[in-house]
Amino acid sequence: MANPSSNELTPAYYRAQIGRVVATLNKIVKRPNPLTLGHVVPDADDIAIHDGRRLEATVMFLDICKFSNRPCESAEEQVTIVQILSLFFTEMIRIIADHGGVVEKNTGDGLMAYFAKNDIPGISIQQRALTCALTMFSAADNLINPLLSRSNIQMIDFRVCLDHGFITVAKVGAARGFNGIVAVGTTANVASKMLKVAGANTILLGNEMLSGLPAGWVQQYVQLETLESGWTYRQSQTAYAFWRYIGRWKIPVI
Repeated sequence: MANPSSNELTPAYYRAQIGRVVATLNKIVKRPNPLTLGHVVPDADDIAIHDGRRLEATVMFLDICKFSNRPCESAEEQVTIVQILSLFFTEMIRIIADHGGVVEKNTGDGLMAYFAKNDIPGISIQQRALTCALTMFSAADNLINPLLSRSNIQMIDFRVCLDHGFITVAKVGAARGFNGIVAVGTTANVASKMLKVAGANTILLGNEMLSGLPAGWVQQYVQLETLESGWTYRQSQTAYAFWRYIGRWKIPVI
C-alpha cells in the first residue's frame, strides 16, 4: 500500500497499480460487445462485471430539500434523523416497487430509480413513472408529514425529476470487491441535473416525458419551466425543455 508517513506512493505499490490497470484494460477490450438490448432493468446477478443492458426507460431522481440543514450533531438528533429517513424512504421505495420501478441507489437524502417496459396495455413507461411520483407526494402530504407535524418535527419537502430515453444499465466495479449497477446515458445525466432547477415539492419533467403522457394530463397540468436547461437535441440543436407537472392526486374516501 501507499506509505502515509512519507506522503508519497511507494515504488512497489505503484508497480502493483500499473499491473492492475493493465490487467483490467486487457479484460475489458478482449470481451465481445458488452451491451445487450432488453426491456427489463437487470438485477446485479443478471449481468457480468463490465457488461450492460441497453433499454428504454424513465429515470427518476428524488431529493429531500435542505435536509442537511436539520440539526444532526447530538446522539438524540441523529436518532431523530434516522427515524425520519426510515419512515420516509420505506414508503417511497415501496411505492416505486408498486409501480414496477427499480431503485438503483439511496443517497441518504435522496434516491435514484428506473422504470422500464411493462405489460400493462395502454400505459406508457412515462405515465407509470409519473403516477409513481404523484403517489409519493400524496403519501408525504397526507400520511407522512402529518405524522411528523404531530410530533413537532419539521415536515419533509422534496422534489422529483423524471426524464425518458435510452440508457445502458451496467455493472461496474471490482469483480471480487465492491461492484454495482449504474445507469449510463444522457437521460440519466439530464434527470440528475434537473434537481438544480426543481423547487421544493415540485415534479419536473424532461421534454421526452411528454410524449408518453395522456393528452389531457399535458393540457391541464404541464407548464413550461425553462428552455434554458443547458441541454439540446444533438441533431437539431434545439433546446431541450423542462416542464413542471402541477397536478396532484385527490385522496379517495375510505
